[in-house]
Amino acid sequence: MPAIEATALERTFSGGVRAVAGVDLEVSDGQIYAFLGPNGAGKTTTVRMLTTLLQPTGGTASVAGFDVVSQAAEVRRAIGVALQEAALDPLMTGRELIRLQATLHGIARAEGRGRADVLIDRVGLTRAADRRVGTYSGGMRRRLDLASALVHEPMVLFLDEPTTGLDPVSRKAIWEEVTKLNADGTTVFLTTQYLEEADRLADNVGIISAGRIVAEGTPAELKAEVGRPHLEIRLCDNGNERAEEIVARFGKPLPAKDGAVLVELERGAAEVAPVVRALDDAGLLVESLDLVEPTLDDVFVAKTGQH
Repeated sequence: MPAIEATALERTFSGGVRAVAGVDLEVSDGQIYAFLGPNGAGKTTTVRMLTTLLQPTGGTASVAGFDVVSQAAEVRRAIGVALQEAALDPLMTGRELIRLQATLHGIARAEGRGRADVLIDRVGLTRAADRRVGTYSGGMRRRLDLASALVHEPMVLFLDEPTTGLDPVSRKAIWEEVTKLNADGTTVFLTTQYLEEADRLADNVGIISAGRIVAEGTPAELKAEVGRPHLEIRLCDNGNERAEEIVARFGKPLPAKDGAVLVELERGAAEVAPVVRALDDAGLLVESLDLVEPTLDDVFVAKTGQH
């Protein structure tokens, strides 16, 4: 059974604004699924429906095996949610906030205290646990919000742009924690503005544009759709014409770029050494070479028309 499944999911707001226009998606149990899209594409509306914060106006969806409309209470018990804007009381300490969250989930007092201590240590906030949240940095607040979402040990965790606005060190800490959670069996549904984040973390990626899924697959599959890796070769002397003849034996020649010879290689790095050997055998001295891989940014532009 998929951890998350949606079929023809729709949401139309008053005035006829159709924010989500028939989304189909399936997230397998134990996956990290990254959900990408331009601003206004329908990402947040989709997440709000999957987390029972907003009712669909069409289609169906289930999370952890429960229908998001008819079994909303069961869905809420099975999921953790860390939204972009964390609702954290600035007057409470981090430890108090996690203990309160445990109480709200009906966890016994002693067990709740134990879980709070474990989670605070897990997200690296032990030294700040008894400080008021109002003194926390943005990265510390995000980590506290993540701990809060985990207190009831959810089957599925929804993270809405968890690293937006964070410095590189804080972003890396969140990435490491998400990876650990997933290794422990938690399914993660991640919306993000950072394509590097999706490329690094996600098993599968879905791209939404104008309320519809326009691309879906593993990062490698999506990048392969927009092109194969290509090799950029710069020679020490003027031998580009001869080099173009040689590299054509290994792949599809591409138009020259800034004095460099370009060739598309189907197997990427595995074909670099034979190309260099062939150039050397022809007496052509290579000054530099660079293997350029397609990126998720290339995919995003191709599928949505936007960077």
